[in-house]
Amino acid sequence: MSDFSEELIRPTTEDEQGELCVRSGSGMCFPWLQKHIESIASGGKQEKDFAQTTSACLNFIQEALLKHQWQRAAEYMHSYLQVLEDTDSNKRQGAPEVSEASVETFNTFADRMKNIGITNYLKISLQHALYLLHHGLLEDANRILTQAETWRYGEKSSSQEVLVNLIQAYKGLLQYYSWYKKKMELSKLDKDDYAYNTASQNMLNHSWKTSINLCTLIQIPGVWDPFVKSYIEMLEFYGDQDGAREVLNNYAYDEKFPSNPNAHVYLYNFLKREKAPREKLISVLKILYQIVPSHKLMLEFHRLLRKSDKEEHHKLGLEVLFGILDFAGCTKNITAWKYLAKYLKQTLMGSHLAWVQEEWNSRKSWWPSFHFSYFWAKSNWKDDKTLACEKALGRPRLAPELLCPSPFSQRPGCSRGWLDSGEVVSECYIGSPMGKLRSDAKNNFPGI
Repeated sequence: MSDFSEELIRPTTEDEQGELCVRSGSGMCFPWLQKHIESIASGGKQEKDFAQTTSACLNFIQEALLKHQWQRAAEYMHSYLQVLEDTDSNKRQGAPEVSEASVETFNTFADRMKNIGITNYLKISLQHALYLLHHGLLEDANRILTQAETWRYGEKSSSQEVLVNLIQAYKGLLQYYSWYKKKMELSKLDKDDYAYNTASQNMLNHSWKTSINLCTLIQIPGVWDPFVKSYIEMLEFYGDQDGAREVLNNYAYDEKFPSNPNAHVYLYNFLKREKAPREKLISVLKILYQIVPSHKLMLEFHRLLRKSDKEEHHKLGLEVLFGILDFAGCTKNITAWKYLAKYLKQTLMGSHLAWVQEEWNSRKSWWPSFHFSYFWAKSNWKDDKTLACEKALGRPRLAPELLCPSPFSQRPGCSRGWLDSGEVVSECYIGSPMGKLRSDAKNNFPGI
């Protein structure tokens, strides 16, 4: 951060409070602006300070806009206009004051910003349109985007081209919204009705315009989730499965694009709708698992692996369950615990103790306290007895040489017991929470 920038954000001292300062209509004081305004006419270093002042003020305006701090943005804009137009302190009180962020006020504010920061015209227009979209003013937003997409400043640069494509894509989203409403209307009409043919033709016209605006953007490396989803829905509606598949494959696997979990989710859902082979679905979710091991689709991934004929997939299925339960947000996922208890039993009966050992070795130092502490046993039993029972069923299937001593094994009334399969468990008497969980689990789930 430069010395000048540090000066902008540092607290005002008592001496400075007594100095002349630039004030807005509502009284916000900028002592640092007064100092630089007074030095503008001198030339040399003062001219550089003037450029720094105006640049910093524009940055503060943009930051306030992004944070929807309209009052603060208006104050900075007022000060900025004073620097540019007049340094006479007698005219400062006549500057506009924005006390309330109405749509009309914001429109005026955005238009003035476009004229001041002409090189940022496209960015400001996009922010303006998004604000209008947020307030449900779709026609006004479309008008702003239409004006912006034809605007150019100087020679066409690559940065301008990307912004124009983004503006056109947002315009495409508005067109998609109109297309979607027509699609809903079409679904209510009889196919033999004349109105159906008319509505269908109107939809086709909208889809053509929308596809042009969306297609250009999603070919540029980036994260374009809402645009991709809209485009794919339209391609599928008109039966272009090959085109949809190509777009999704590029979005998920093209190395030029940033890593994006949603890209693999969209591809998986598309392949699932197409009833693709299990191997293909597994290959897509395997990549998603590497990116987000706790994703909600991981339980579905486990089920696919469990149904596979390959042993490596069965081993991965166990890894996936442990991976899900590694995350704090999944500790109360009853389905995951149910799957783990069942799959541990199946794995051990299949003579794959080594798989369990491999997963447990990296977790034995923290899983007991993370999942199976005395506190969690009491808490789970109080809040959700089904969850408590599922956890109680899963824990004893971990062998003693892998499992850290149970917190209950050190408490009075605990002893060690053996299951029929030969695995050692920490078994508590009925008097302790875990003992009660084990007893109830056996009663509710016979045959364990």
